[in-house]
Amino acid sequence: MSSRTTVPSRSMKAQTVAALVVVLAGIATVADAGHQFFRNGSVGGVSIDTEGVLRNYDPEGRKLLLDELKKDVADADGELNIPTGMRKISLKGLEAAIVDAVQNNLGVLPEEVRFLAGLQRIQYILVDEKNNDVIIAGPGEGWRVDENAHVVGVTTGRPVMMLDDLLVAFREVHAARQGGISCSIEPTAEGVKRLNALLAKQTSVNRRTLEPRMKEAFGPQQIKVSGVPTTSHFARILVAADYRMKRLAMGLDKSPVDGLPSYVEMVKKANVKQNPRWWLACNYQPIAKSEDGLAWEIRGPGVKCMTENQFYDANGKAQVTKSVDRIAQLWAKRFTEKYEALVVEDAAFGYLRNLMDMCVAAALIEKEHLMDLAGCQTPVITGHENGVVIRTWNAPKTVEPQCSFLRTRKGWVVTASGGVQIESWQIAEQSEVVSRLSRVRAEATESGRGTWWWN
Repeated sequence: MSSRTTVPSRSMKAQTVAALVVVLAGIATVADAGHQFFRNGSVGGVSIDTEGVLRNYDPEGRKLLLDELKKDVADADGELNIPTGMRKISLKGLEAAIVDAVQNNLGVLPEEVRFLAGLQRIQYILVDEKNNDVIIAGPGEGWRVDENAHVVGVTTGRPVMMLDDLLVAFREVHAARQGGISCSIEPTAEGVKRLNALLAKQTSVNRRTLEPRMKEAFGPQQIKVSGVPTTSHFARILVAADYRMKRLAMGLDKSPVDGLPSYVEMVKKANVKQNPRWWLACNYQPIAKSEDGLAWEIRGPGVKCMTENQFYDANGKAQVTKSVDRIAQLWAKRFTEKYEALVVEDAAFGYLRNLMDMCVAAALIEKEHLMDLAGCQTPVITGHENGVVIRTWNAPKTVEPQCSFLRTRKGWVVTASGGVQIESWQIAEQSEVVSRLSRVRAEATESGRGTWWWN
């Protein structure tokens, strides 16, 4: 029984697809008719159960997922497997490949469509007026399933891009414009008040006995996602990256890369009173464009870590001070500097950068009316016609306390808040002319294309 992405045709709209489905890039899901799998899954080492509770992955469950993925995902071959700095994807051709799967392959997408031909970043967006097309291009290579049940590049180990996430980026581009795309993991006001009441009674500190009581008082933290469907793979990546970043900052997980100690390690001897908050945001230079506006280049590392201080008022509500703790800022700077290495070691961060590239590309295409300039229509990709139904998974809702408590000479420091913010339209607003892009476009559009992707 195949577990590939299913694309319902018009005649299938009223049917229920009874098949085992495995999420792209290592998220295992569903249980249908006798299959003992569940909507749980692992992205970047986290799982989400049917109640929406986020946890670290279950090693046994991951092994089942890994075995299933290795049977399900065929390796790339031929030119797809060749690493290149310029893998080009025709959006018009991608649309046609999806329609072909609907009409001729029972709605089952081939791997090269599911994994966007092994594309790992979107660097260029090129208008091909001659072929009424818009091309996205960037580094790409073949793929494999790694031992953590993620679909990654054969040589780089970086996660490959996925069609499901691209569809969300294009279909939610207007929502991204109105309020951005974000997620956060925050304590409840009631939990903060319970914690403050507990700490007010303490006359001495026995960390071994006090910390469990503090976490119990703090209670589950709430997960909030905005701008994209909470049941999408896209949303899971946002939450997984936030969760993983916070655990590294708080010293709950050991850093997988050298030179990135936890904030808790860095602050132990400092006189810190404020509670730092970190979040992951877009990190791009102004977008380069050709003189005629037909070629664009997205530049920059993609993701950075930001920080600010906050405190909790008497009602347990977080209040931002707009000040920045020096050590928290240093930790954010180190995290940003280590991001490229983290992408390889922790897939959640690679997936997140893929999302940010996709969102910036979608915003730019929409803002500059590039599809209209090309005379190109992709109603299935944009969701204006039936075709691909974005799969749904358990929506993340809560997580057990992910926090560190540190006693300093000035009082208690609680590091518990974080998030992800994708302001793709702000990035799309900033551009500058770079003359060489006209040559890049000419070479890309004149090169031979035997299919919807080419090197």
